[in-house]
Amino acid sequence: MTEKVAVLGTGKIGEALLSGMIRGGWSPSDLLVTARRPERAEELRSRHGVEAVSNAEAAKSADTLILTVKPQDMGALLDELAPHIPADRLVISGAAGIPTSFFEARLAAGTPVVRVMTNTPALVDEAMSVISAGSHATEEHLAHTEAIFGGVGKTLRVPESQQDAATALSGSGPAYFYFLVEAMTDAGILLGLPRDKAHDLIVQAAIGAAVMLRDSDQHPVKLREAVTSPAGTTINAIRELESHGVRAALIAALEAARDRSRELASGNG
Repeated sequence: MTEKVAVLGTGKIGEALLSGMIRGGWSPSDLLVTARRPERAEELRSRHGVEAVSNAEAAKSADTLILTVKPQDMGALLDELAPHIPADRLVISGAAGIPTSFFEARLAAGTPVVRVMTNTPALVDEAMSVISAGSHATEEHLAHTEAIFGGVGKTLRVPESQQDAATALSGSGPAYFYFLVEAMTDAGILLGLPRDKAHDLIVQAAIGAAVMLRDSDQHPVKLREAVTSPAGTTINAIRELESHGVRAALIAALEAARDRSRELASGNG
């Protein structure tokens, strides 16, 4: 692969992408990184063999720019980059809530922009990266984005109008499972188990359930019913979950996350 790719604002997710690209066949000599702190830039250089440059140098040199800074920092970054990005460069945004129109309004006319919402399992190559095209992005741009993010997990294309919902469901999704595991581990302690054993039991149950959800062709209801025998332990637990409104709470939580994504898009950071 001869084109240059730059990751700007290389935090944990940016570094995971960098590592995934190298494993996927990109040469480190074709990868550029930027970092706010010089010691972080040096760390990336020594760990991955990539070149650390300034934001302006990355914009001038790279064919594809992946912007992984926080949403509230994106406007300032674009102000810095805009004078240096030709209209034939591909710009990939990983910022939650910010629409492609935000970038298109600040970059040269016709600049292709692709919006991606990934999640933290990118750190273990199990991400779900949700991809949407801007006004000027082509099939080639989308395929190129999929090749980059496919190195750290799965990808899924959706219309940009569905990105806020995808952010609520998938971008924030791992946190909901961590929250659930935390609560169930505390329950295990209450029931008399040591914390480490409660943790191991719950994590393995979660992994097993996830694999069954992924690999079987059965609806989650069918999988749950297979565990739920008449007058058994599971149905008693399900009854308590329903009586405490857990299902409704999950729906409300995801709606709140979607609404916050929309607020970020409107500039209410």
